[in-house]
Amino acid sequence: MFRYAMKRILLLVPILFLVSIFAFGLVRLMPGSAEMAYLQAAGIPPSDAALENASEELGLDRPIYIQYAEWVGNAIHLNFGKSYINKKEVKEEILGAFKNTMQLAGCATLIILVLSVPMGILSAVRANKELDNINRVLAFLGSSMPSFWLGPLLVQLFCLKLKWLPVQGMNDWKNLVLPSVTMAVLYIATYSRSLRNSLLENINKRFVMYSRARGISERKIITHHVLRTSLIPSVTTFGVNFGHMMAGTAIVEILFSWPGLGRLCVSSVSSRDFPMIQGYIVLMAVVFIIVNLITDLITVALDPRMRESL
Repeated sequence: MFRYAMKRILLLVPILFLVSIFAFGLVRLMPGSAEMAYLQAAGIPPSDAALENASEELGLDRPIYIQYAEWVGNAIHLNFGKSYINKKEVKEEILGAFKNTMQLAGCATLIILVLSVPMGILSAVRANKELDNINRVLAFLGSSMPSFWLGPLLVQLFCLKLKWLPVQGMNDWKNLVLPSVTMAVLYIATYSRSLRNSLLENINKRFVMYSRARGISERKIITHHVLRTSLIPSVTTFGVNFGHMMAGTAIVEILFSWPGLGRLCVSSVSSRDFPMIQGYIVLMAVVFIIVNLITDLITVALDPRMRESL
């Protein structure tokens, strides 16, 4: 297990190297120049002299390999410079927004686990019966409702009509409810059906038959043996989708005025705030990498066959 973890960590080095090249080069391939964006944000009329001064101030007049080496050295210390728009440190802005987005993603993940796992188990135990059919309909509805449609619907019902929850802001825990539910609905539908299908696939395997022959109760067979094996596909899928959920929060954050990463990214791209865009790309890449590393380790821990092959 330890050897496998070290191999996976060593593989992160070339991946992070490619990410750094992508983040450094993408900004320079975007329409418009960094000098022009810097001058526009500062309210300075563009001229040849002003552009030359901006290029020198931003360090863009030096050879590209020197710029890249200096940028990587600063990025290792989370120093992405200052925002062109508000002149604040990019690190502080991004980490603050990341904390807020993690609150949403964490609450959404908790809702997903609390609802999708019992729904999947009950649907598998009562396959093709009334409860399974109800869950099938709910999963179909949940997977058919995009967040940009579901969010306003929840606001209309729970905020404007019933007045149970606030519309926007982040003053207390009530502000987390609607955005978290909006993010979670699609994944609840996906994981409940995925777990149900995986349970039905494993419940008729030989080890289950042997467990029944030994007189082990059906509940213990499901919870201690079948569920553990059946969780592997869902865990793997969740590792991929968690990063997507983090990166796809822009609509929800804008709708509920939540100051998170998605909202920050949209505003940075629209204003061509290049240092902020670079910081966002690097942070999201690191999040994807770490989540997938943790997912792989959990998968190995759940599957004895993988542990034996290491």
